[in-house]
Amino acid sequence: MAVAVAANLPVILWGAPGTGKTSSVVALGESLGMPVEVVVGSIREPSDFSGLPVLRDGGTWFAPPRWAERLARSGTGMLFLDELTTAPPAVQAAMLRVVLERTVGDLVLPPEIRIVAAANPPEQAADGWDLSAPLANRLIHLDWEVSAADIAEGMAAGFTVPELARGEAPTEAEITGSRATVGAFLRVRPELVLAVPDSPDRAGRGWPSPRSWELAARALAACAHSGAEEAVLAELVLGAVGEAAGFELLSWVRNLDLPDPVQLLNDPHAALPDRVDRLHALLGALVAHVAAEGGAPVWEQSWTVVGRVARVAPDVAASAARALARQRPSGAKLPTTMLELAPVLRAAGLLT
Repeated sequence: MAVAVAANLPVILWGAPGTGKTSSVVALGESLGMPVEVVVGSIREPSDFSGLPVLRDGGTWFAPPRWAERLARSGTGMLFLDELTTAPPAVQAAMLRVVLERTVGDLVLPPEIRIVAAANPPEQAADGWDLSAPLANRLIHLDWEVSAADIAEGMAAGFTVPELARGEAPTEAEITGSRATVGAFLRVRPELVLAVPDSPDRAGRGWPSPRSWELAARALAACAHSGAEEAVLAELVLGAVGEAAGFELLSWVRNLDLPDPVQLLNDPHAALPDRVDRLHALLGALVAHVAAEGGAPVWEQSWTVVGRVARVAPDVAASAARALARQRPSGAKLPTTMLELAPVLRAAGLLT
């Protein structure tokens, strides 16, 4: 949960009543110096999330509630949607824009506002409702488990809060690289891009969609940046896209064994992977590295690697060429390698 909050990933904790979910979230917010607004859906109306229509300056303004105004004024903080499975379907529907776009009525919350939710399984909640599939797809699902030993130690010595530095959010370059990795995986397993749940039992938890794959990519970047254990990465990825798709991605990433993009740029004879999916991942990492560096020399040098890949996998090279062309720095010269890649560039739509 701490890694997800640091990376600004919307997360939901699933657990039995009375196990400390709410107090732990509030304590984490306080330890980070973030104001926490606790909103319980069961005692709210849809207008508390979609806004209450009022006349303003001759038009209609969807006024936000006070909790949203307080978060907007603070500029940072945590919105804690508690007891989510006690919220009726109409209220859950009104929450969709809040979770995804951080929009409450006509008020857009600052991007630094974290979204955390908690829920009891519907059969354990008071007048419980299943979590709707669209709302579930906007969250990373984590199981909240407690052990007798942890509770006993906390009762005796006090409950601790994870120590979390403010700088643990991944950089945009790291996120771009993780997106490229997930994209390379989906080229191999395109049937996993979208798998809408076909039963109510699956609808309320994580499932694969372009939106949840984006969450998985950001989780990859967050864990790599913070040095989180592999078990933490697994929980976040499985919580985003579900167990079946998540385990496939994790297994694929574990067996990639790619060379460092910097090594490829510096050594024109460095060995290339012999599998197409690994070539996709490698060039994705290369493009992310070029974007992070942002300089003309690195951009020009990267075309040599693309040229090498084009000799064995033109389709893979065409995709990378399109991405590199969009990132051409000011003042960068067109390398002679690009002339050799004319067929590839034409296939990528970069030459007519």
